[in-house]
Amino acid sequence: MTPQEKLNQLAVGLNGATGFNGLVFSTELMPGDVDVLILTLGDREEFPIYITVDESQILCITHLWTETEVNPAKKMDLLDALLTLNIPIPLSSFSKIGQQYVIFGALSIHSSLDQVIEEVDTLSDNTLTAVEELSAYLLKK
Repeated sequence: MTPQEKLNQLAVGLNGATGFNGLVFSTELMPGDVDVLILTLGDREEFPIYITVDESQILCITHLWTETEVNPAKKMDLLDALLTLNIPIPLSSFSKIGQQYVIFGALSIHSSLDQVIEEVDTLSDNTLTAVEELSAYLLKK
């Protein structure tokens, strides 16, 4: 199965599925240089999960905040907290893409639909935990 076929299979399989936390999934395929599947879990539309597929992995990414939202006086403390949280937050890791802080998880291209559901369910929960735990390092809106 090609990466594109796997992404299409995930788009169909995840759309309307219910996660382990009871939230219903909705999907939208966004074509581009690299096609991206946008997955929304129930009422968590503020934190969609962006899914891409290549020859070896399924990558699931959620945007957290941008560099401009970080309190400059607390940036080093934020970076330390992100590194510290990498272990206790299961199945997810933190990274930065350009000016965007993200939380992500990766699975084998051979992962079953149930395994992908578990990953995105966990990633969504971990996103909420990260935002709650790390909001003190951000500028107040």
